[in-house]
Amino acid sequence: MDTFKRLKEYYWPFKSYFIWSLLALIVVTGMTVMYPVILQYTIDHAIDAGNYEIIPYLVLVLFIVMGVKSLAAYIHQYLGDLFGITAVHRLRNMLYKKLQFLPFRYYDNAKTGDLMSRLTADVEAFRFFLSFGCAQLLNIVMLVGLSMAVMFYYSVPLTLVTLCALPFLVVVVSKFDKRVHPGFRGIRKSLAQLNTKVQENVSGMHTVKALSQEDQEIERFDTNNEDYRKRHLDISRIWGNYFPLMEFIGNVSAVFLLAFGGYLTIIGSLQKGELVAFFSLVWFIMGPIMQLGFIINMFSQSKASGERLLEILDEKERLDEATSDSQHRLIGEVTFENVSLKYKGKDNLALEDISFKAEKGKTIGLVGATGSGKSSIVQLITRFYERTDGKVLIDNKQIENYSLEELRRNIGFVLQETFLFSSTIRDNLAYGRADATMAEIIDAAKRADAHDFIQELPNGYETVLGERGMGLSGGQKQRVAIARAILMNPSILILDDATSAVDMQTEVKIQRAFRELMKGRTTFIIAHRISSVKYADEILVLDKGKVQERGTHQELLSKNDGMYRRIYSIQNQDQKYVLQQA
Repeated sequence: MDTFKRLKEYYWPFKSYFIWSLLALIVVTGMTVMYPVILQYTIDHAIDAGNYEIIPYLVLVLFIVMGVKSLAAYIHQYLGDLFGITAVHRLRNMLYKKLQFLPFRYYDNAKTGDLMSRLTADVEAFRFFLSFGCAQLLNIVMLVGLSMAVMFYYSVPLTLVTLCALPFLVVVVSKFDKRVHPGFRGIRKSLAQLNTKVQENVSGMHTVKALSQEDQEIERFDTNNEDYRKRHLDISRIWGNYFPLMEFIGNVSAVFLLAFGGYLTIIGSLQKGELVAFFSLVWFIMGPIMQLGFIINMFSQSKASGERLLEILDEKERLDEATSDSQHRLIGEVTFENVSLKYKGKDNLALEDISFKAEKGKTIGLVGATGSGKSSIVQLITRFYERTDGKVLIDNKQIENYSLEELRRNIGFVLQETFLFSSTIRDNLAYGRADATMAEIIDAAKRADAHDFIQELPNGYETVLGERGMGLSGGQKQRVAIARAILMNPSILILDDATSAVDMQTEVKIQRAFRELMKGRTTFIIAHRISSVKYADEILVLDKGKVQERGTHQELLSKNDGMYRRIYSIQNQDQKYVLQQA
């Protein structure tokens, strides 16, 4: 029960729903046991005794019992559902909130499909046990207990003989639980892998079709789907092995009941009505105990799901020790002093002894091969990751002394691959500033050279985009991202290879928008193209996490054997070759 104890804070505040549901269930259980008691009284005290005049009254009592049971069952069902739904509503909100504040290193290995499975299928499995399974478990205890009390009242010897099968039934149920729980945990993991495969396939459909990988994708999905099928079949085999055995034990108990009970009736120790009531009551015991397998099945699924949810909830959130709620705008002066960075699980340093100073309004270019450390520098500025050694300062103040909200509110991003939400263009533009007026949004779009093409869309700024911005070209997405950054009015601007995926003509338009965006802001440009950084105030050339060269474009070109000069020469030769071929 450790899993449920640890998740207690999410469902126990709503315990009043559960308690009232439980009280209604007690009434349902009591009315259920009343049926065989009324039947026994009818046979022994009305039919056998010849008191036929009381039969109408017994029928009326039976109708009242049925009515009370129906009303109590409705209250139990409604409040039980209300308990489960309200609890998981809070749990799902907390899980989603947790995902927002987990550090970037968590998402380095997390899979989208797996997280989606946890927030949907696993949460729903947990809810189902709270709404139904938990109450049914208590119902079994109450029904068995009350039935046994009535049976002992009728005949102690017959009750003891009948219940001889119970220890065997308990052993079978216990073994069933030990085998079924690992099986359901495996099913949950397999379902998560299946969801991940589907999510990746749909997201990467352009790549799949472009490389004619449809058949290979079908094979990969079939492998995951086959694993999911086999795990379900394993659970079915467990059910098939144990449930017939449970039913057999219950039937054997019923046979002993009829044999010994018939004997007691013949010798006059037990009345006929009591034997009939006994036969009904024994199934009120054996039936629920056999259903215990179903409850354990549900419990095992819920426990497996709860464990997967706790894996998210137990993840350490990104600590933000600073509590500053200052709304002031930062100057934007960035300083690195002997900064080093090592990613968790990696042997080598991603950055080693990096030092530079970017004054307000200056532009720093970051050039180097893939994996040289360019993106790591800007990830430290935004505190996506924490430096291993050295100091990172903004406005001569250590970066840890700013709250994450204050820090990131003053930093604008334009990335190589612009992410747009499945919402209106207006919502996407104002994503970083929900309070922006329409006039401010339009002004930002004009300054980013995006207003004209937005106006040409079917519904202008209210046009709803497809997933990940489908419906816009790469250049249009970039200009929307630039407008979004302009609207945020950041002190520090980060341009991460933002023109590498567009044609030269589009790049000219985007560069024009960049110049508008960069005015008065400290800017970091990550680029592979020399043309993107040639006008930077200082260019850092990185290799294997170290700054190999630094200076302006002209200064670096003057070094004939320098790395920057080699990169420039290669790109210049490639460009001349393309022009010659054209």
